[in-house]
Amino acid sequence: MVEFAARLCQARAARQMTQARLVELLEVDRRVCNQWERNAPLPQLHAVVRIAQVLPTTDDSLVGLEPPTAPRIHNPRLHALCEQLDSFSDEDQQVLIVLMDSLVKRSQMTRLMTS
Repeated sequence: MVEFAARLCQARAARQMTQARLVELLEVDRRVCNQWERNAPLPQLHAVVRIAQVLPTTDDSLVGLEPPTAPRIHNPRLHALCEQLDSFSDEDQQVLIVLMDSLVKRSQMTRLMTS
């Protein structure tokens, strides 16, 4: 777990996310996040899981059990659009989450019905 701070910083930087934005999304105090990024003290398990969800990466990657994960979107146009989403307000991001979740569920249902 000694490398947790470096892995957290690396995962955040890979997503071009500021520490302030991470704090906002995690709903934690700025000082707590700053301590995590300096390895003093390490976050509890539930916080590691939440960090992994927000970044998004895996908790195993954050604690060093697997190599860091990079977001993979193969469609260049979709990738370019997704890179802009972090600048959206939380409200707009929630709208996108609902929309994307609906599209994923529709796609899954279509696959089930055509199988």
